[in-house]
Amino acid sequence: MRNGQLTVIVSAGQSRNPEKRELEQAIAERAGALEGVRVLCIPHLYDLAKDGETYQALRQLDGDLVLITWLFTRAAHWILDRNGLRGQFGTVELVQEVDDDDEDNQLEPHDERVTLAQPRPERTIYTLDFRASSQPQAFVDEIQRIAILSKATAAARNPATPLTLEMLGHFEQPTNDTFVGSSNLTGTGSTDDGHSSSAAPALSTLFGTSSVASIEEHPARRWYPVIDFSRCTNCMECIDFCLFGVYGIDTLETIVVEQADNCRKGCPACSRVCPQNAIIFPQHKTPAIAGAPVDAGGLKIDLSKLFGAPDDGEDAAAAAIRERDEQLLLAGRSAVGKSTGVSERLLNPADGPRVADQLDALIDQLDALDL
Repeated sequence: MRNGQLTVIVSAGQSRNPEKRELEQAIAERAGALEGVRVLCIPHLYDLAKDGETYQALRQLDGDLVLITWLFTRAAHWILDRNGLRGQFGTVELVQEVDDDDEDNQLEPHDERVTLAQPRPERTIYTLDFRASSQPQAFVDEIQRIAILSKATAAARNPATPLTLEMLGHFEQPTNDTFVGSSNLTGTGSTDDGHSSSAAPALSTLFGTSSVASIEEHPARRWYPVIDFSRCTNCMECIDFCLFGVYGIDTLETIVVEQADNCRKGCPACSRVCPQNAIIFPQHKTPAIAGAPVDAGGLKIDLSKLFGAPDDGEDAAAAAIRERDEQLLLAGRSAVGKSTGVSERLLNPADGPRVADQLDALIDQLDALDL
C-alpha cells in the first residue's frame, strides 16, 4: 500500500435523489478525515467505459481498496475485474440483508472455475453496498476496521514492516480472505467496448494536498452482462445462446464480454441459461440476476422440480427463449425459438447432469446425518 494509505472509492448512484447524494457526500467527507485513508469519488461504476478517464485513474491505484456502490457487492467486484482492477474478495461486516430464495443461485460443486486457471493478485478489494445502512457513521466505522486490517495484512506480506499492537489485535482473528498470488496489481483487461478515451491525471495531481478527490465524467446509461469468474466454468452456453455478438473468446480461450454495447437493453436472457448463475445484470430487478449474494454451501432444492413436477409458471429456459425472440423481433430479425443455441441441458433439464449432481449431494447430506 503506497504510503500506507487505503483508498476508498465512492461510486455515485444513477438517480439524483438528494438523500442518496447526501449519504455519498457524508461518507466521503468522514472517511477522508480518517488517518491513512483517501477517498476518490467517481460516477456510477456500471456505466463507465473501460478506456475512459475514471478507469485510467483507478488503474493507477495500488494496495487494497474499499468500493462503495448502489449495486450488489458481487456485481461491483466483477465490474472492477472486467475493467482491469483485480483482487481477492474482502470480507465485510456491514452487509445488506437480501431475501432471495432463488434455487438457481446455488453453486454446483463440479467443474473447474475460471479463477482457478487465472489467479487474481494478492490485493484485497472490499465492496460495500450503500443500501446496507442509512447512517454514514456505520460505513466510516467499517472503513476504519478495514484500514487497520489492511495494514496488518500488508505487514504480514512484508516482514520488514513492524507490527503494532493494534495491528496484532486484528490479525489474530483475520476476517478477510486474502490470497497470496501474483504481485501484478492492475491485471489485464479482457474486454474492448470501443469507447474513445482521454488521458487521466496522475493521482498526485488528482488529490493534491487533499484526502478527497473527484472525477467528473458523464457516461450514458448502459446495459451489459458481467461475468462472475469465480462461478464461471467456461461452458460457452452463453456465447451459443446470445445472437447479438456480445460474447467472445480471449487468447486463453476464456469466455469474455467482448462487445458489451451490443447487448439489448433490458434483456437478461443469457443469465437464465447459465448453469452456474455466473452472468450478472447489475441493474435487473431480480436479485439473483442483479448479483445478490450466492450460497456457495448448503443445499436448497425444490424436490417437486427435482423429480419433474410441472411448474405453475414459466421456467428459466422458456423465459430466456421468449426474451431472446422478443429482442430479435425488435431488431428486425426472425425469432428462432428452441432451434438455435439451446443446449440439451435446457431442453431436457430432468436428464441433465446438474440434477444428478443435486440429487447426489442431497443423498450425501442425508447419509451424513446418520438417521
